[in-house]
Amino acid sequence: MNIKFRAPIEKDIDDIMAIENAGFSPEEAGTREAMLERIRMIGDSFIVAVKEEDDLLGYAVGPVIPERYLYDELFEKTIPNPKTGGYQSVLSLAVAPNYRKFRIGSMLLEELAKVSKEQDRTGITLTCLENLIPFYEKNGYKTEGISDSQHAGEIWYNMVLDL
Repeated sequence: MNIKFRAPIEKDIDDIMAIENAGFSPEEAGTREAMLERIRMIGDSFIVAVKEEDDLLGYAVGPVIPERYLYDELFEKTIPNPKTGGYQSVLSLAVAPNYRKFRIGSMLLEELAKVSKEQDRTGITLTCLENLIPFYEKNGYKTEGISDSQHAGEIWYNMVLDL
């Protein structure tokens, strides 16, 4: 499978939302408005994986923040990324259901790390549910305890990849 990575464009929004809603509960999922805002404001840290030209397989997105750990306000409001420095956050990493056994998620994390290093980011930070800890650890992330996040009423774990 020939997979390419690129920034999203607004016409990707329907595919992005289908993947987001297939990967997250209604309480966890980002809204269409939030995703459009992220496409417009932080396209430099929003990566989509595509097959051929337009077959969207998955994506990773999040703003760059000065803090080591995510906080809930990031899910509500998008701010522009600094040119360099800070921590690349991941608010959503999602793969289309038909492509979940092809390492697309790991490839997106690898691409995000590559881009983050080019932008002199300190590391990549995210929160995940307990059942996903092994996936992120396999991709080099370290578990750094339970997050303060109250997002969707779940218990989240801080995961960090130092670059």
